Amino acid sequence: MAKILTIEDDPVTAREIMAELAAHGNDVEHVADGREGLSRARSGTFDAITLDRMLPGLDGLEVVTELRRAGVDTPVLMISALSDVDARVRGLRAGGDDYLTKPFAPDEMAARVEVLLRRRGAAPQTKLAVGDLELDLIARQARRGEAVLELLPIEFRLLEFMMRNSGQVLTRTMIFESVWGYHFDPGTNVIDVHIARLRRKVDGGERPLIHTVRGCGYMIKAAS
Repeated sequence: MAKILTIEDDPVTAREIMAELAAHGNDVEHVADGREGLSRARSGTFDAITLDRMLPGLDGLEVVTELRRAGVDTPVLMISALSDVDARVRGLRAGGDDYLTKPFAPDEMAARVEVLLRRRGAAPQTKLAVGDLELDLIARQARRGEAVLELLPIEFRLLEFMMRNSGQVLTRTMIFESVWGYHFDPGTNVIDVHIARLRRKVDGGERPLIHTVRGCGYMIKAAS
């Protein structure tokens, strides 16, 4: 799994980038401030970075310039509403590896990141497996053994989140905020309803993979 840092201050664009990259099997972290982004990127623990050109705290050009001065060679895809040739040249000369202008097609953005990852030698994960359950993130298909599971989009995202964290207890808050993308409402039973539907499709007559951890939440793990 490739680890990607997204430095973007616009929340809508950030969610779009993160969702698309995650759908291609990447582990994505997000910061909205240039100065914090520089601090995180300096760790050198990321396989690639998507970097907005105009940021609060520290401009994107300054971020990539400081990274290169510090000897951090993580590939950087610069993303900007500035589309003129001069802006692109300055971004590349500052140390960016590629430059994408807004508005952009999410699949093109993901493809550009994959190219940077291939250059670096970190292939993005495209399949997840827990026991005989397999999730193909490119084909957007789930299988349990030989059987193809017909999942709704929200069920696919829910199963993907659980499989990425297999063997771990996932609280309702963790699931809600990661899959639905907003703060958990303790009064809702939406998670329990979706887990019940997903369990019927995934487990059916098979040995159960999805488990309820009483008083805590849920877990997916290989059948013993």
